[in-house]
Amino acid sequence: MDRKVKLSVQYALNAKGIPTIPQFKKWVKAALTQDADITIRIVEEHEGQELNNKFRGKKTATNVLTFFYDDILPLTGDIVLCAAVIKKEAQQQDKTLMAHYAHLTVHGVLHLQGYDHENDQDATIMEQIETNIVTGLGYDDPYQVRN
Repeated sequence: MDRKVKLSVQYALNAKGIPTIPQFKKWVKAALTQDADITIRIVEEHEGQELNNKFRGKKTATNVLTFFYDDILPLTGDIVLCAAVIKKEAQQQDKTLMAHYAHLTVHGVLHLQGYDHENDQDATIMEQIETNIVTGLGYDDPYQVRN
């Protein structure tokens, strides 16, 4: 069954290598199990840092933040991707930028659907689902360590 996805993408920066709306839509649909209304916002480091501090009490930017609104149907939420952090991580992990964006988009969509990684058991489940989706999209296992 094809899920209905209303996807808005906000580009809050001007950077090279940022995925297109069709790419984001493909990744979102691959991870969804229900209809959804999602906004993805790609931000610079300072905005990512402000949001991470405000909502998680962390002083630095993170790669992805997910905000879901569980009292609204269809599934509704926002995913914030920090371009600078994602680019840096992709380089450090020897991954292509698109593979890392795909992984983190899938990761955010799974959070919207209630998955988390707060304990080892939940992390194992979430990572396996992410791996299945990301490799199904044609990318390498996002948790495979490269030498």
